[in-house]
Amino acid sequence: MQNQSYRPALLGLAALCVALLGGLGLNWQRWFMANESATVQQTPVGAESIVLGMGCFWGAEKRMAALPGVVDVMSGYAGGDYDNPSYRLLIDSERRPGVRNHAEVVRVVFDPARTSVEQILARFWESHDPTQGDRQGNDRGSNYRSAIYYGSEAQQRAALMSRDAYQKVLSTAGLGAITTEIAPLKTFYPAEEYHQDYLVKNPSGYCGLGGTGVKFPSGMADTAKAQAIQPLDPKGLSSKEQLIVFEAEHCPFCELFKQQVLKDWSAKQPIATSLSPRPPEGWSIEKPLWATPTIVLFHEGKEVSRYTGYNGEKERFWKWLGFATLTDEQRRIAYQGGTERPFTGSLLDNHAEGVYVDPVSGAPLFRSGGKFNSGTGWPSFFQPIDGAVTLHEDGSHGMRRVEVRSASTGIHLGHVFDDGPPPTGKRYCINSEVLRFVQDK
Repeated sequence: MQNQSYRPALLGLAALCVALLGGLGLNWQRWFMANESATVQQTPVGAESIVLGMGCFWGAEKRMAALPGVVDVMSGYAGGDYDNPSYRLLIDSERRPGVRNHAEVVRVVFDPARTSVEQILARFWESHDPTQGDRQGNDRGSNYRSAIYYGSEAQQRAALMSRDAYQKVLSTAGLGAITTEIAPLKTFYPAEEYHQDYLVKNPSGYCGLGGTGVKFPSGMADTAKAQAIQPLDPKGLSSKEQLIVFEAEHCPFCELFKQQVLKDWSAKQPIATSLSPRPPEGWSIEKPLWATPTIVLFHEGKEVSRYTGYNGEKERFWKWLGFATLTDEQRRIAYQGGTERPFTGSLLDNHAEGVYVDPVSGAPLFRSGGKFNSGTGWPSFFQPIDGAVTLHEDGSHGMRRVEVRSASTGIHLGHVFDDGPPPTGKRYCINSEVLRFVQDK
């Protein structure tokens, strides 16, 4: 697809067809939106979408539509700073200084039960040259830039990690730096109807899309050496609930995870490490592993959640584990600043000797010796363990309070007030639901 040669003639013919249809009284835009709605209605429940720019969206649409698990691909425009773009506006905007132009993109809708965003991105990287800046092959202009416009934090992480993985193999092959724009999706604008399924309607039409010839790294899952390693023996694992860290030799991020998380592991879930990409015999994972470390949570031998990759973001890892293991009420308090009803907490009248820990990380928060009966209806402590909590100004609900969070995971615990007993004069008012009690032996 290019501004200077092949495409204007093709677009002129397409525009003439649209004009003729309009002369016959056919509102093609209304027809297109109606058919788009019909497509959306047939999309599987739980389907996800991501918007990708690979240069010519005619070729991009054809390539992405061929992927297993992809249920719909639509050509469009995204990433610019003006509303209601059209192909003609894209051409004109290239000549307007100071205007951020839209990119030609495709919105890829896929069924996560049949494929993954990681597999979509692997084909994305292989299908074009992401090192060329504002062009793709003979097509030149910022509207042909390589781009990933993500719709969630998980997609952002997958985009960044896959970019870094592909950059390594590109550099080894002697190619330059990736220039792909990675940004949150603001608005996706469907392209004109004559652009949709263009190469289906015109099998010999211009594509102009070519990759670097460098394969996306398949990761440890396909290496013969890794496959030869025996998976963990399930006899040594907990069938009820088990975390497994799938790692690889010479993996710096695996070592970082060990130093920052595994070394002081005290969460209630047992955790094990494996150099094999295969799960224990009789256990199952939802999809192949593509990066290390990948931490998978198993219930009854089946994968229920996974965390792909680790680059030092400890709080994000603990948030993943919290959402995967806490109850709805615990999540409401921990991540939405909620409060349990007074005099209902299970630890309110607990007088045993021991330590109160973070329910996600297991990090110690308060000793039983610092607990007292405040009569307020919540477990109260006059002193936390050194370095266990952090304090934050809280102006919610029209009040000025000091919020207490866990230093290890950042979850909300409660609030601290200046009406406690000596020697501190503080009252740390904490929700039972975000505490786990470990009794002294």
